[in-house]
Amino acid sequence: MTQKVAVLGTGKIGEALLSGMLRAGWNPADLLVTARRPERAKELQERHGVTPVTNAEAAKSADTLILTVKPQDMGTLLDELAPHVPTDRLVISGAAGIPTSFFEECLAQGTPVVRVMTNTPALVDEAMSVISAGSHATAEHLAHAEEIFGAVGKTLRVPESQQDACTALSGSGPAYFFYLVEAMTDAGILLGLPRDKAHDLIVQSAIGAAVMLRDSGEHPVKLRENVTSPAGTTINAIRELENHGVRAALIAALEAARDRSRELASGNS
Repeated sequence: MTQKVAVLGTGKIGEALLSGMLRAGWNPADLLVTARRPERAKELQERHGVTPVTNAEAAKSADTLILTVKPQDMGTLLDELAPHVPTDRLVISGAAGIPTSFFEECLAQGTPVVRVMTNTPALVDEAMSVISAGSHATAEHLAHAEEIFGAVGKTLRVPESQQDACTALSGSGPAYFFYLVEAMTDAGILLGLPRDKAHDLIVQSAIGAAVMLRDSGEHPVKLRENVTSPAGTTINAIRELENHGVRAALIAALEAARDRSRELASGNS
């Protein structure tokens, strides 16, 4: 049976998801989109061949609703959707920090809700999407969510109690790596390299390291030790990282991201 999927509030991540689904073989006729601005909806239609609709129309005609608006806009969207969402619809939330119970309270009793935290590498089909079931979602609903988000990367099921931690690690995670590359590029310039050469050196090193982590099966400590010769350059650099508390700073940063996710869940903007 054909399943219609609607992406509501289609920004960058929503569009990345759409394009990934199309590359994975979804029929454009089965994909609906909503956008705040009419010109944005028209752009999505022209670019991908999908059908722009209103939020109410999406709720009435799609089998699965993927809500990709910002957390602070979710309450307003649910107020608009609630009168139109039958209990046989699957609602997938991509909003950081908002628990499935919030959606279940706003929608009709028994509506299945799945919570997904993805990240910006969805733009290049390398996302990490973390999936949790609400109280009415079945294994079939989870599998459907995995099918959708698997089009743009890897998926992982976790209990919803772990979602805030996953938001800190993978939802915000790409920003930490971009920050690290930015700092290393500045260091390369300080050491006398042109910016473009420093950038290329660091980016390729990052890609190579990531592939080794993914494919080698080795613990990161082992991989690091393989680069760290006695009294060599690497160990001197690592000593400075430890002296400046980089490990502790990373742990504190992730805790801060987790805590902010919890604040969003409690309604603190």
